[in-house]
Amino acid sequence: MRRTLIKSATVITMDDAIGDLGTGDVLIEGSRIVDVRPSIDVADTEIVDGKGRIVIPGLINAHMHTWQTGLRGYAANWTLLEYFGRMHAGLATVFRPDDIHIATLVGALNQINCGTTTLVDWCHNNPTPDHTDAAVRGLIESGIRAAFFHGSPKPEPKPGEPHFSEVPHPRREVERLLAGALADRDGLVSLGLAILGPHYSTLDVAMHDLRMARELKLIASMHQGGGPARTQGGWEKLIEAGLVGTGINIVHGNDLPDDLLDRMVQLGVSFSVTPENEMIQGHGFPITGRLLKRGVRPTIGIDLESVLAGDLLTVARVALSTQRALDNAEARRTTGTIPATTTIPVREALRWITTEGARMLGREHQIGSLTPGKLADLVVINASDLNLVPVHDPVATVVMQTSLANIEAVMIDGAWKKRNGRLLLDGLEAKKELLAQSGRRLVKDIERQGRAA
Repeated sequence: MRRTLIKSATVITMDDAIGDLGTGDVLIEGSRIVDVRPSIDVADTEIVDGKGRIVIPGLINAHMHTWQTGLRGYAANWTLLEYFGRMHAGLATVFRPDDIHIATLVGALNQINCGTTTLVDWCHNNPTPDHTDAAVRGLIESGIRAAFFHGSPKPEPKPGEPHFSEVPHPRREVERLLAGALADRDGLVSLGLAILGPHYSTLDVAMHDLRMARELKLIASMHQGGGPARTQGGWEKLIEAGLVGTGINIVHGNDLPDDLLDRMVQLGVSFSVTPENEMIQGHGFPITGRLLKRGVRPTIGIDLESVLAGDLLTVARVALSTQRALDNAEARRTTGTIPATTTIPVREALRWITTEGARMLGREHQIGSLTPGKLADLVVINASDLNLVPVHDPVATVVMQTSLANIEAVMIDGAWKKRNGRLLLDGLEAKKELLAQSGRRLVKDIERQGRAA
């Protein structure tokens, strides 16, 4: 069995029982971590020198529409309302399966490059099974650990067609995936549902989709926010029906009233915030602080590379900085001065993109921390780089100062995906060119139709 020993690194385990090691070793056998201690000596092992390095758990990106990778930056100046019209009713309609495949493949590779080892791919542009299969194939080819959240497109209906809000999630397609490529629920790529929820669907559709998710034992994730709800009072009816609880994931949630947020927290609902995009496009301020006051933590997602960069550490930093700013402003308003100490320590932000992401996926027993017995998903940061020296607080160094330039190595499922600052795969330039060709064609096609001008 393949064995790797990382020696003499600074190890941030995110496991409260183990803690951090100023100098420590990590032993991996096959796909799993088998030991984390100050010193480990074993024979017949690949030795990786960890001096001057910080080892952390692999990052978990809790929400991203990876199918939009070929449109990087194209929507940077759009509000949320413009995005609905120009992306969902416009650009999304001209995607071919090949566009979905190359966007998902390159987008996932970039996530690995940036230190993400688990990607929640919220894919809501699946007009045909071929589009769905192309997305799943892209994830598998990339080598990333992923939860493929299967969604449905949102075009403007043609004459005689129902509005997308009136269309239940396609059970047959979900069952096809569970019987085929995503049959292994503990596999490298697994299945979840990206449903409309009561904010974007009728009550009957929301009831159908949540019942199906519960029956099939799949996470049901849904956007909440962006204009008035399609079904007023829908959440109260769903709660009354006993359909809201663990396994329900709310994305955004900026406008949730306090009483409803209280109830959702009590029922075990998880929350994924995408702070940078929420503030850019007009959702509102992230609900990070509102969740923390209720004793729960958010997970963090990038959301849209068509708007912003795919670097999860940057987005976590934005989440932390924004909430600290809101807390400081509230303290000034109520007391006339800033708080005596910071309201959120940096370790908290690292939890949002490691252990909390694992918890949201129901896989905290497998990923999210460097714990013996868990899957070997980890990141090696070169802390001797010019922008990181000297390291006084390793967690602060990771959260507040680390960038893509410092991500030296990435391991997923016990296999190196990046070493010495470079992804370990052939043909990357050709893949980048295919992505560029796809992006140019999509923009040309939609601008010819006059729907994204």
